[in-house]
Amino acid sequence: MIDTALPRPYQNYVYAYPHKTAYRPLPARPALSQVWAGESRSALSLYLHIPFCEVRCGFCNLFTRVGAPDGLTGRYLDALTRQATAVRDGLGDAEPLRFANAAFGGGTPTFLEADELTRLCDIAEQIMGADLRAIPLSVEASPATSTADRLAVLADRGATRLSLGVQSFIDEEARAAVRPQRRTDVEAALGRIRDAGIPVLNIDLIYGIDGQTAASWQVSLDAALAWRPEEIYLYPLYVRPLTGLARHADPAVAEQDWDRDRLARYAQGRDHLLAAGYEQVSMRMFRRRDAPPQGPDDYACQTDGMIGLGCGARSYTSTLHYSFDYAVDMREVRGIIDTYVATTDFGSALHGRVIDGDEAARRHLLQSLLQADGLSVADYRHRFGTDPWEDFGDQLHTLAERGWLADSGADLLQLSAEGLAYSDAIGPDFFSPAVRAAMAAYELR
Repeated sequence: MIDTALPRPYQNYVYAYPHKTAYRPLPARPALSQVWAGESRSALSLYLHIPFCEVRCGFCNLFTRVGAPDGLTGRYLDALTRQATAVRDGLGDAEPLRFANAAFGGGTPTFLEADELTRLCDIAEQIMGADLRAIPLSVEASPATSTADRLAVLADRGATRLSLGVQSFIDEEARAAVRPQRRTDVEAALGRIRDAGIPVLNIDLIYGIDGQTAASWQVSLDAALAWRPEEIYLYPLYVRPLTGLARHADPAVAEQDWDRDRLARYAQGRDHLLAAGYEQVSMRMFRRRDAPPQGPDDYACQTDGMIGLGCGARSYTSTLHYSFDYAVDMREVRGIIDTYVATTDFGSALHGRVIDGDEAARRHLLQSLLQADGLSVADYRHRFGTDPWEDFGDQLHTLAERGWLADSGADLLQLSAEGLAYSDAIGPDFFSPAVRAAMAAYELR
């Protein structure tokens, strides 16, 4: 039963703060040498974005396009090479670059052919200077593109983690999510991944798909567990299912029913994975207790010192988050990719948002509080010179009143089990008024 006095549980997936919809064109277009001046180079993160997929899933709002006609992937890698060269020049040589981790995301990086993946690794290593075999390297993939030759390249170049977007092992549910795939093909891909010897396998599953039941969700959970993946992510579906809404004259009732169903599937999945020997890292992430460590988790994608390459990648310094233009509409995305491919001068930051002390504190709190381990109050004081209860007392008292804070002592702010379940409702409460206004004013396209 949904308590209507509480906020709706599924509002915003806070995978990065501030969200790109709060970014704006940077009037000064600062040179990268200026942007990175004074920033530490001792523990950088490297992210390479490939904005291509073989199909656009019905739930997807990522920056990606379907297919790549007329040699577009090759031209994209040409542009990626030019951008990497400009970024490396902008970073300078006053301090050695040391990378702590790397990731290839998208889109679907394994959309690239094996020789193109080799080229992608060369950009990371030969231009940026990241030793991929010496640091954690995570790569996103789909079942259809997890071919033996592609996986062999990734394994040889040091990939330590491969994340496979399965979503459902039920063929009918996959079709309902506009993710046309057969379970037999998914299982075959998982076999190839295990054969490749990549140390960490992550399987993504989605709950809340139209027609999904407790029984069918259990089938997907057990099918994933049969492969003993080191990690499993459980994602709530965020696309409104038209057939679900059509059952009710009152859309609000349909939304409440969908919220109830997703909360029930979340609890079912969480409890089943915990009983199967997994630990909960965040609302979404579960790691097998005996799995090898992988370094940064869920919210590491917004850590300071992030160098993003590619037209959908973000970069983060301590005072500026920046990227290229953003869109979701497929025509707009294609236009941005075409502009990126034609770009010759990558020496400046074009779109972004300045991060002041208040925004940095909010980001740190979100990065920590939305993890199962919680926020160290002493660490917060050390970083910002204040107490989180002083800075965010209203929000934290509300969480406590709702029972969403665990009784973890004065030195740790930690969500309770119910609080973790409501992570997507908790995150937006800590957005600044300025970020809220910018997101609200963003014209979706």
